[in-house]
Amino acid sequence: MSELLQVIGLTKRFGGLTAVNNVSFSVQEHEILSVIGPNGAGKSTLFKLIASFLRTSGGEVRFRGERISNLAPHITARKGIVRTFQETTIFKGMTVRENVVIAHHLRSKASLFGFFIESPAAARDEQEFGRSADQILEFLDLGEIKNEVASNLPQGHLRALGIAIGLSTDPTVLLLDEPFAGMNHDETRRAVEMVRSVRDRGVTLLLVEHDMSAVMKISDRIVVLNFGEKIAEGTPEEIQSNESVIEAYLGIEDESIGL
Repeated sequence: MSELLQVIGLTKRFGGLTAVNNVSFSVQEHEILSVIGPNGAGKSTLFKLIASFLRTSGGEVRFRGERISNLAPHITARKGIVRTFQETTIFKGMTVRENVVIAHHLRSKASLFGFFIESPAAARDEQEFGRSADQILEFLDLGEIKNEVASNLPQGHLRALGIAIGLSTDPTVLLLDEPFAGMNHDETRRAVEMVRSVRDRGVTLLLVEHDMSAVMKISDRIVVLNFGEKIAEGTPEEIQSNESVIEAYLGIEDESIGL
């Protein structure tokens, strides 16, 4: 695997609070890398920095050697770095398919005015977006509910729809913010397999997640944050035996961190 994404000395300060402090790691092409840590460790802030939803206070992010930190979020997304959200951002009054079709517009060749006047280019885009949406929904086993209104979906399907929306942008790197949150055991098991299938599709994945059982099953490598600093990096086996990680999780039952 080749190095795809580099996080170099990344730092973010909010006034006198340093939320992320000089964090560095790289992401290899086609791997699943998880970022874990106690509440308040800086995980979500790190994701926002990588996806350009926050400006850095120091350091940089490089994608295929090009600096992408501090670009506008939509430009970062067009380059292939796409973030899904912890609070699933979907149009609850629309169907599953409509949500995925709309998300394709990041890839649109037609202009906004072209869609307004229904130009030939816009018509071609809409036709292609519909075909692609159907393929993504079938791939994620959501084809049978594509006409269901999103507000009627259970938690597991909502999370899957969030991933479908992310895939509709044709990402190279997909950042998943707590993809297993709020799921029961069976939903989590299915979601783990779904995330693996996305990787097998050729997408590189970064996860922020609190479900340590799922993290240990799915990750190729893990980065551990505590108080905004990286305290460990390695395979699941290496992280499980790392004394710094165990100390950072003091007060949490061993089973919750896979030990």
